[in-house]
Amino acid sequence: MDIQIGPHLYRNSNGTVEVEGVPQIDIEPHPSGGFPKVNFALFDNGKMPAKLTNSTLAINEGQAYSLERSPSSLVLRHQESGKEILHMTLEENGRLVIAQGEFASLKGHTVTITPSEWNLEQSTGQEGETDVQGKAVPLE
Repeated sequence: MDIQIGPHLYRNSNGTVEVEGVPQIDIEPHPSGGFPKVNFALFDNGKMPAKLTNSTLAINEGQAYSLERSPSSLVLRHQESGKEILHMTLEENGRLVIAQGEFASLKGHTVTITPSEWNLEQSTGQEGETDVQGKAVPLE
């Protein structure tokens, strides 16, 4: 599965995005070719205030998050601030694009994704392409 995070394309992934060595996003192709099933854990100071399981909000503490889905996109948003936690789109060629987002890793570091780059602590991903050879996409 090809996953684009910000402007960087990760080809041939197993559908998992590991943030600082911990699987945080898991993407499974939909059997009928629709939007993939997304599993995602949102962390906040060691707690998990929201969790997506099969593209559905399984945990939503205080109803603080909203989920918008369409046949080609998924957006998890913090309702009070309007901030997009995770914005994913499925392109016609089957590539999943995470174009926008801001969330914390399990270790408490902020991951910021924009169309021009992704940032995590001292690491930055810019335009480019990496073949991960059937492994997880590493954000470190």
